[in-house]
Amino acid sequence: MNHLGERLFQLRRDKKLSQEEVAEKLNVTRQTISKWETDQSMPDFDKVVPLCELYGITPDELFIELKEKKTLQNTELYVNLEEEKLKSSKKAIGIAISVVIYFLGVVWTMISIPVLNINPIVASALFLLICGVATGIIIYVCIKYKSSKTPKETESDKLEKQISNVVAIIVTIIYLIISFATMAWHLTWIIWILFGLFEEILKLIFILRGTKDEK
Repeated sequence: MNHLGERLFQLRRDKKLSQEEVAEKLNVTRQTISKWETDQSMPDFDKVVPLCELYGITPDELFIELKEKKTLQNTELYVNLEEEKLKSSKKAIGIAISVVIYFLGVVWTMISIPVLNINPIVASALFLLICGVATGIIIYVCIKYKSSKTPKETESDKLEKQISNVVAIIVTIIYLIISFATMAWHLTWIIWILFGLFEEILKLIFILRGTKDEK
């Protein structure tokens, strides 16, 4: 029950009246009272005043309270939507920062050894540290700004998963072909870093798209 039906049910309970007693006083059937209280139908106009007199309230008190309750529910819904938008925005910013850090890690790998002549072990260690920082930021924002709404897979979520799965298969094929052709397994693993970077960019795009659709 909700809205008017719930209100009528509660008023009848407060007066300690049965549906049969109310029906008899208003000259209607018990089924009619039941339909009113379960929102299957509304009282006819000529029954509103007698009904309010029976429950000791005025029509204004009945409908004004319902209007106030509906306004409160709408306000709570608006606040929840604004909170979800704020969470999505902060999550998008966190992922965007992580993507930039991943790019910096890739750039570092490309120039540290051949250009700056840095020890490969030191360069690799710094690269892993950069990736660790970026991954940590992603994990943090995903947990910190997790949506409080009931999980429900949307068409956008399905599309994101399908794209990610297809790209994963393509990347696997490319990785194996390049690795077996060059036997440079110590270098080709970077392909998976790039794949992870692509996934985060894809998530960021869908998050921003979802935030835009909510506005």
